[in-house]
Amino acid sequence: MENLELYEKVRSVPENAQKEIKGGRLKGMTDINPMWRIKKLTEEFGVCGIGWIPKIVRTWLDKGENNEVIASVEIELRVKVGGEWSEPIPGIGGSKAVVKEQNGVYTDDECYKKAYTDALSVACKALGMGADVYWNENTKYTAPPSAEPTRTAQRQTPGTQQKTKWARVNELLKESDLSISDVTDWIVKKYKKSIKINDLSDKQFEELMTALKKAIEGESGE
Repeated sequence: MENLELYEKVRSVPENAQKEIKGGRLKGMTDINPMWRIKKLTEEFGVCGIGWIPKIVRTWLDKGENNEVIASVEIELRVKVGGEWSEPIPGIGGSKAVVKEQNGVYTDDECYKKAYTDALSVACKALGMGADVYWNENTKYTAPPSAEPTRTAQRQTPGTQQKTKWARVNELLKESDLSISDVTDWIVKKYKKSIKINDLSDKQFEELMTALKKAIEGESGE
């Protein structure tokens, strides 16, 4: 299989598998029907359990703001290509288990199922699945745009505006063979929980950048 052969097959998402997100932090972005991913995995690799296998590695809970609780799931996805199994493709997903809503606190008994679906989407993204959607818009790892630019932002030119932590990490990754999965794995191992890059404290972010730079220097043999 050529390097981009699978990517080109699965990058495009049909209109009937896309839905605009109407509310919340991701308002205006696109939600991809999870069954579309199942269909593409089956088309390309075969029946689940025979041509592709998603293994749940671990599940855990984290406390969020306002006494909310986040359920997270880490999976490893293996796919069979040419009769050979791939190395595990990691994916970490999350969903709220305890949510503070307008009418009170709500406990979602399907939180782990939703977190698993999110984790599978992350692993599939590494294969290029749905790439056209992700290429054209921000993700939940990107800071949401402000309703109005701040005075500081108004005074700055586009080239000098402060970049998000995610953008700075992404720029650094372009200089190496490392992937975002390597970054999320490092965060989980370092802090014993999954934290979005933009939600890292300044100290945590500097620790991450230092570790990435050392890893890149190690790749180049410097």
